[in-house]
Amino acid sequence: MMKKPFLSTLPLLILGGILTAWILHAQTKQTPMTTSDQKPAQPAKTVTKTDAEWKKQLTPEQYRIARKAGTEAPNGEIYKQFKKQGSGTYYCAGCDAELFTSKEKFDSRCGWPSFYDPSKAKNLKQIPDPDGSRVEVRCKVCDAHLGHIFTGEGFNTPTDQRYCINGTVLKFVPDEK
Repeated sequence: MMKKPFLSTLPLLILGGILTAWILHAQTKQTPMTTSDQKPAQPAKTVTKTDAEWKKQLTPEQYRIARKAGTEAPNGEIYKQFKKQGSGTYYCAGCDAELFTSKEKFDSRCGWPSFYDPSKAKNLKQIPDPDGSRVEVRCKVCDAHLGHIFTGEGFNTPTDQRYCINGTVLKFVPDEK
């Protein structure tokens, strides 16, 4: 009598599907964007740390994005939090360098925090991807991966640029009232 291969592997397929769903859920779980009531001191020089030091300072998600050039899931809790934030300043979660202000923030409906211009251009660097398809944005002070910049998308902003930034690697400080 010949075994039906599909029926014998069905439990493994189901288990594999459950495991895959669990892994994807774990990877998309986001911690809230860091917020603070006090403006951080600005770094006076380049911040360099060992991998172990970064892992100790950053959350696992921040480490994956900032140090390994990852990307957070779109339209997550951090994006919802970003959309509700009022006026204030956004700093690098790795080194506290000022990056953006809410004055340059806009809703591009892409699922990630968007800005049309950096508040302190000296704290950002742009690196074209090897294939030329986009330009990576990194913190100039600690070399954290922040996201990408896109130009010429037709947004009604003064620069027609979209800094598409991972909110996980930002620290928000609201303006003083």
